[in-house]
Amino acid sequence: MAEPLIERVAAAAAEAAAMAHGRWRGEFAQWEKAPGNPVCEIDLAANDILRTRLAEIDPEAGWLSEETADHPDRLLVPRVWVVDPIDGTRDFIRGRPGWAVSVALVEGGTPVLGVLDAPARGEHWRAIAGQGAWRNGQRLVGSSRTGFAGARVPTDALPRVDSDLSTVEKPNSIALRIAMIAADEADLVATIRWGNEWDIAAAVLIAREAGVKVTDAFGGALRFNSTRGEAFGVIAAAPGIHDDAVERLRERAESAIIR
Repeated sequence: MAEPLIERVAAAAAEAAAMAHGRWRGEFAQWEKAPGNPVCEIDLAANDILRTRLAEIDPEAGWLSEETADHPDRLLVPRVWVVDPIDGTRDFIRGRPGWAVSVALVEGGTPVLGVLDAPARGEHWRAIAGQGAWRNGQRLVGSSRTGFAGARVPTDALPRVDSDLSTVEKPNSIALRIAMIAADEADLVATIRWGNEWDIAAAVLIAREAGVKVTDAFGGALRFNSTRGEAFGVIAAAPGIHDDAVERLRERAESAIIR
């Protein structure tokens, strides 16, 4: 019997993650692609592993990765691998554990399979559209919070206007922060800026399959494999507080998008 697709993808992510983990806190070259946008040689090595292994799994799928020059051919195929070889590079470079290998298979603009492998945290996440999400083999049920005040947000600090919320541990990886809601370790993650699809594609599916509501910054649907490969913001939250989060952030999002 053929090995299930999710197992093959998880094995590819685990191979890249194990390589990265083996060199974590060691010596490696690092630089900035742009001011404030760090990268290291391990990002590129993980990208090479994933591109090889995922092409073996589905050679007809397109490719969208942080560490590969984008090519418009991906817009012409029905399936696309959306990959961040190391999401949370800042934590990786600093020797902190808040990083993960992120792999999603997107079909028709929607993630249908997602894997996060975070070996420094001992966490291995996976999700299949319509079938659920798991961490380390345990089925996930996300936050069911219904009161906005006191909602747990993985962040270092909150603006004064949001002082009614509470902070919890913040990994640098946005994917891991979103996944925390799927594990009921946080209630809300929100960004109000243009961001790359590879940062969130796998985590969005993991969260949705755990019952978390995930949209763009205005509460609209997220579509992946777009022309720009970007979305304006993400709001992932327990369903009972998602609308409150959208309203709380609306003016800030409107201001940010026109700048």
